[in-house]
Order: sequence, then structure tokens, then C-alpha cells
Amino acid sequence: MEFATAFRIASRELRGGIKGFRIFLACLAIGVAAVAAVGSVQTAINRGLSEQGAAILGGDAEIEISYRFAGDAELGWMQENALEISEVVEFRSMAVKESVQPVHALTQLKGVDANYPIYGSVELQPGIELADALSIRDGLPGAILHPVLKERLGLEIGDTFQLGLKEFRFSAVLESEPDSAVSGFGIGPRTIVRTEDLEGTGLLGPGTLYSTKYRLKFPPSASLTELKASAEAELLDYGIRWLDSRNSSPQLRRFIARIGAFLVLVGLAGLAVGGVGVAAAVRLFLEGKTETIGTLKTIGASQRTIFRVYLMQTGAMMVLGTALGLLIGAAAPLLLAPLISGILPLPAVFGIYPEPLAKAAIYGLLTGLVFSLWSLARTADIPAAVLFRGIADTARRIPSLPYLVAVAVLLSILVGVASWFSGVPRLALWTAAGLFGALVVLSLAAMLVRNLARKLSRSGLLRGRTLVRLAFGSVGGPGGETASVVLSLGLGLTVLAAVGQISTNLRNAIARDLPVEAPSYFVVDIQGDQLDPLLDRLKSNQAVERIETAPMLRGFITRINGRPAREVAGSHWVVSGDRGVTYAASPPEGTVVTRGEWWPEDYTGPPLVSFAEEEAVEIGLDLGDQISVNILGREIEATIASLRVVDFSTAGIGFIMAMNPSALAGAPHTHIATVYSEQSADSEVFKQITEGNPNITAISVTEGIQRATEILTGLVAAITYSTGAALLTGFVVLIGAAAAGEKARVFESAVLKTLGASRVRILISLALRSAILGAAAGVVAIFAGAAAGWAVMRFVMEVDYTFEPVSAVAIVSGGTLLTIVAGLLFAIGPLNAKPARVLRARE
Repeated sequence: MEFATAFRIASRELRGGIKGFRIFLACLAIGVAAVAAVGSVQTAINRGLSEQGAAILGGDAEIEISYRFAGDAELGWMQENALEISEVVEFRSMAVKESVQPVHALTQLKGVDANYPIYGSVELQPGIELADALSIRDGLPGAILHPVLKERLGLEIGDTFQLGLKEFRFSAVLESEPDSAVSGFGIGPRTIVRTEDLEGTGLLGPGTLYSTKYRLKFPPSASLTELKASAEAELLDYGIRWLDSRNSSPQLRRFIARIGAFLVLVGLAGLAVGGVGVAAAVRLFLEGKTETIGTLKTIGASQRTIFRVYLMQTGAMMVLGTALGLLIGAAAPLLLAPLISGILPLPAVFGIYPEPLAKAAIYGLLTGLVFSLWSLARTADIPAAVLFRGIADTARRIPSLPYLVAVAVLLSILVGVASWFSGVPRLALWTAAGLFGALVVLSLAAMLVRNLARKLSRSGLLRGRTLVRLAFGSVGGPGGETASVVLSLGLGLTVLAAVGQISTNLRNAIARDLPVEAPSYFVVDIQGDQLDPLLDRLKSNQAVERIETAPMLRGFITRINGRPAREVAGSHWVVSGDRGVTYAASPPEGTVVTRGEWWPEDYTGPPLVSFAEEEAVEIGLDLGDQISVNILGREIEATIASLRVVDFSTAGIGFIMAMNPSALAGAPHTHIATVYSEQSADSEVFKQITEGNPNITAISVTEGIQRATEILTGLVAAITYSTGAALLTGFVVLIGAAAAGEKARVFESAVLKTLGASRVRILISLALRSAILGAAAGVVAIFAGAAAGWAVMRFVMEVDYTFEPVSAVAIVSGGTLLTIVAGLLFAIGPLNAKPARVLRARE
């Protein structure tokens, strides 16, 4: 009966319209739309990867082998189980255009066979078939080049260039390749040739760093799960890696999942800003219902009935606001699909997906409940007499214990749901803690600003400055928009400030570390007979500061103390792929052995290995442990003799494993080198490295870091843009706060006009009030954003943090400008109001 009564009252009041809920709806809809849109795009990408997994991978499954082609065992298994096999070989090399001044360019070279691609197609310009583009004409094999490589070499179709010791004909420009998404981070642009045409180039000699990938097509009835188990059982000791169309690019999926989760969490920050607006909107709505609530209590309505009435109304608005947000969040990716598809290098199947929309709805409804319940509960607990005197008297009342428990439970559920949905619980929990901390700090700041403004308005410091005193008095007065502005705008600016600090510090860290620690070039595939002549040439160049070299092999850790390596180390990166292996009779210069001892220079006993200390601790390795390493198909079991410090952050030479020379005797290998030189001499040094050595690949470390920086900058930009929802919501809350205070400003303007104030002076006073609030929100955001930036840089990125003032000043300026704009938008009505009419209405 009581429920039915509450429902009738709530429905009758809603018939009068939703004017009081416009800001409520806007705040909730924007936040939900942001979360829904990010989730929908992420789902579209994952659906594209799933549906086109075979085309992306180039087969139903792929077996990858490092630094050799498949042997009899691998080929036998593939021929026994697959209907079709395509062999692809990939490595880095130098493409050279011969001229008076030869032009060299780094390229990611791919050799393919006649079966490539099993699925999908290669798009070329001009529109010719792949077989035609790679055919031999006039004695020269064809080659396909990426547009960037074509421009770097200055080639036109039909021109010739060199790969290693052999000449090729440029036959077509590569527009797209179906398996580009699984090719990983390529240092240079793509070149495609026939694998058989690489014979005679000198690029695939013993010890050369390359990988072969065998794409397989299975019968439709074949089980990928069973085939994977069979391949790993029979071939794992040969150092193979298995991928299949069910998860064609696990690294890419993980990357997308992490970025998507992070952007959703940023979207939740926008929802938190919207929650502040929701709370303010509910409070203002209830202020307008003061007499109604008082009347209901007077005629006998219970606290429970009144609470239910307005919970039903706000609940209906939550559903409506969430529905609007879902509609926008679902429609935006569909409308922008052509633009997003053009930007993404990945397949995306856009559509309306229930899962991300359901998650966004849960986020929106929980956020609305958490922020609405406080105001609703306080109203239900207030005596009727107080309500008739004005709801402003309730501002400092705290709800009773049951409501506080309900808010705490709902908040815990929201945090738990965010942790579960995001897939990165730790990040979600830290984000929630950061948002809660920011809200607490901003709430305290709002109280401090209000109290300080009140004291300044009454102090003698502002005597004679009427407009300034009036502005401070308004900021420090009861009610008003101080709390709403500082909370909503401050939280949005805090998110933006944190992103700005993180972005700037990352760029500064890269710029700071590169000149001091990073080499100019990383040189690979140096044959043994090429090493000494190369060193002699480089040492004759006074711009070369130092050169470091080491023999280079690659190997897989297959077993640890007789057990499968992944069983012991899990998914640790050291056992998830091939790793660099070197040998040395004595510790290389600068080696820091922390435990154990290096072997004697003339040691010829059982294989010993020196392992990187940090990684050994992470895996659980210790002195005396046995590890089995597969190098070029040969299994070497070595005992850990020492642990040493390996610093990979310098971009110099660093090996997880270093063995005694006799352990690797006879294994074909090449050498690597790092060349440290003056930046002004980069071109000359590059020429000395590559001249007369067509098989040697010189990788510019500076260019590699610049590319990584570009990718990082793009990610930071995406995150920065995603904070737009938070800022937009904050601006909506500002608009709501300004609109709610319009009635008070009308009366204030009328009084000031009566006392002789001009329109300009009144406008200045209103603008000054807005500037005070915006500056307060911006200053708090600077400190909160700096704290968040410090935490991320210190504990996540593990680099030094330096406060960046430029973005901080921009934050304060932006916050001040936003509040001034919002305040002035609603100053026109008060300025145009007739004083006599306003004052008579107050009698």
C-alpha cells in the first residue's frame, strides 16, 4: 500500500515535466556514452580479429621458427596434418639504390613462396597480381616496396636496387598485406620478394637473425585445440612457437584490452564528474520541492514514503539518462565507422554489441545511485518545520546510518564491477582510490575556499572595494555553486592535469636519457671476417666515441631443472620466446657479477652460464640450477655459475645469458655492435658501416626511439581526448550550477541597481566570482594532477618525476576561463531584469 502511494505521487509529479532533471540527464548521458563508445569500438576490433583471424594470420595456424628453416621433424608434422603450407621468412636488411651517392634505407624484408597468402590478398599499385609482381623479367626478380621505402630510395616502377649482393626490380607499391597485424613492431618499411630469389644475396647465411613462419591450412573438421597439443608435444623441444586463428595476435589483443580498459577507466572518471553533477542536480531539484515535502510530512507521510517518492523519480531519470547515453554510445561508433576504420590498421566489425552497452548501463546506474542517495536520504530525515524554513539549512546534515551503509555498499559494488570488467583489477582499484582521494581533497578545498572567501569578504583588506567584496561574499555564502564548481570542474581538470604531467615527463625522460646513454647505431649480422675491418674503419673516425661488440646467437629456454620452462616460469617474457645468447672467456668490460664466479678463461668443462640477476630472481633461478637452451635446434644444458647486472634501459648490448666459449664451439653465428658517435656525424658513420657490407644491417637507435615516442605520443593523445568527456561533463555541471544560481543573481542585481551600480560593474562582479571559483578548481587540480603524475611515473614507469609548470598554468587558465564563460552565459538575464518587479516579488 505504501509503495503504491509513493508510486502515484512520484508519477503525478513527473507529469509536470523533467525541467529540474536536465543537468542530471546530461551528466549521466555523457559519461555513459563515453564508456559505451569505447567499449563498442574495442568489441568491434576484437570481433574483427576473431572473424578474420585466419586472414590476419595468413592461415588456420602458424608455426614460427627462429634463425633456421624447418627441419625434417617439423616439415613431417606439417605435411602430415595440413592441406596447404606457406613458408614466409622475415628479417631486417638494407635496401640500396646505386648511384653516384648510394642511397641506403632500412627495410623489413619478407620472403614468400608461391602459396602466399593462403587467406586474404595482397593489394598492389598498379593493380597487378602478386605472382606477376614477383616474377623474373630480364633476368631480375621482382620486388614490392612500401610507399615510404619507395620515397626514401627515390625509385620509380621498373628501377633497380640491391638487397645484399643481388639486384632486384621494383615492380609494384604495397598498399596492404593481410598478415600485417601479426608482423609486430617493424623498424623499417616493408619489402616483399620470393624466398627463392634471396639465394645469392648473402642475407641468409649461418648465424643471420631471421625467423621463418609456416602458415597452415587444415581440413574444416580439424580441431585446432588437438592440433596445437600435438604440435607442442612433438615439436616444442625444437623451439617452435604456435599461433592459430582463434587468437591470431595475442600481443595485439592484450594491447587493445589494456588500452581499452584504461580508456574505460578514464571514462569512469568522467562519470565521477557527472556524479557530482547528479548530486548537485538532485539537491537543487529537492530545494524546489521543499514545500511539497514539508506538506507531505505534515499530512502524515512517513520518511520511507517520501524517500521512495523521490527515489522513484530520480531512478526513472537514471534509467532515461542511461538510455540516452547508451543510444549515443552505440550510435557514435556506427556513424564514425568509416573514419575509425581508416585510422585503425586492424579489422573492425562495427555493430551494436550488448556486452559493452550492458557494462556502461551498470556503470551509469550505480554511479547515479551512489551520488543521488546522499541527498535523498538527507531530505527524508529532515523535520517538516525545517523544510518549510528552507532546505539550505540541511546542507550540513549527515544521513542516518542505514543510508550511509547503503552508499558504502553501492560504492563497493561499483569499484568491484569496475575491477572485474576492466580485466586489470589493480589499475581499476588504484583509479578508484585516486578518484576517491581527489573527491575528498576537492571537497576539503571547496570548504576551505568558502571559509576563506567569507573571511576575506568581512575583512578590512577589501574595504572600499565593493564589487570584490561582494564576489567573495557570494563565494563564501551558504548554498551557491562553490562546492559544485570546485568538485566537478576540479575533478575533470585533475584528470587532464595528470595526463599532461605524465606526457611531458615521458618525453623529458626520453630526451634526457638518449644523448647520454643510447648508441647511435645498433649493427647486426656482422660476419666473423667482416668484424675487424669494420672496427678499423670506425676507429679511424674521430667522431666515433666508442664501439662495443659481442658474438650473437639466439636460443629458447626449454627446460629448467628438468621441467618445462613455462611450467616453472609461467608467462615470464624470458621464456616466452627466443633470447639473445653470447659467449665470453672473461667478463666483458663493465660487467658486475653479483653472485657466483665467472669461469676460468681456459675452461672446457660442462656448459656454464651467467644469467641476468633481476630476471633470475623473477623466474626463481639460483646458482647451480640447470637450464636447457635450444640454439639452432641443438639442446644445450648449462649450469648457472653466476648472476650479473644487465641494464636494458641503455639501448646498448645486453644478454640474458652468457656462456663459456667451449659450450657454443662450432655453432654458426654473427656479431653485433653498438656504435657511439657524435650526432653530427651520423651520416658519415652510417656510410662507413654499410659501405662494402651489403649484408650488414645498421639500425638507427635514435630513429627507433623517435618512432616509439611517436606511438607513445599517439596513445597520450588518445587518452587526452578521452578526458574530453570528463571536461564536457564538468562544463555541463558548471552550466547547471550557474543556471541554479540565476534566481539569486537576479535579486542581487536588482539590489545593486537600486543602490546605483552600473551594468558593467555588476558584470565585473559576476565575472570575478566565476574567476575565483575557476582558479580555485584549477589550483587544486594542479596539486592533485601532479600527485597522480608522480605516482604513475614513480611506481608504473619507474622513472624520475619533475613538475611541469606550463601545462599547470594552462590548467588554471582553462578552469578560470570555463567558469567565467559559464557564469557570463547566465548573467544576461539578471542584468536585464527590472529592479522594481524583482523587489516587489520578494515582498
